[in-house]
Amino acid sequence: MAKTQDMTAMLKDMMGAFPVDTKAMDDAFKNTASLNEKLAGVALDAAEKSSEISSKWTKDTLSKLTDMSKAKADPADYAKAMTDFASAQAEVAAENMAAFAEVAKKVQTTTVELMMAAGKEAGEEVAATVKKATNDVTSAAKKATSK
Repeated sequence: MAKTQDMTAMLKDMMGAFPVDTKAMDDAFKNTASLNEKLAGVALDAAEKSSEISSKWTKDTLSKLTDMSKAKADPADYAKAMTDFASAQAEVAAENMAAFAEVAKKVQTTTVELMMAAGKEAGEEVAATVKKATNDVTSAAKKATSK
């Protein structure tokens, strides 16, 4: 009767002939985690600055509303107070929108810089990993053919 081959041993020998570099996977994970940390920092910083702008805008508006809502002696003073409030709000809105635009611009610039750096780093790592893998496979193939 024919003896069945031990497939486990055969697979183990085959996998041993082509070593896998787990360091590359570990490095990729660490680099991804680092990039995510930096991107989260950019997003949180932008959220904080946006919140500060929004809070200041709200405080300014409420302060001006308080002034506008005070009782006036002459009915024409109400129209003047409303006009003053509206023009002040238009000016403040323009300033705050410019501040929001600066925050967005900084986020965009920082994100592009991070992604460019990550892409360059990833390209270098891939090239090094491919070179090492090629050398390992070539070495393993030479060992396998010399047996």
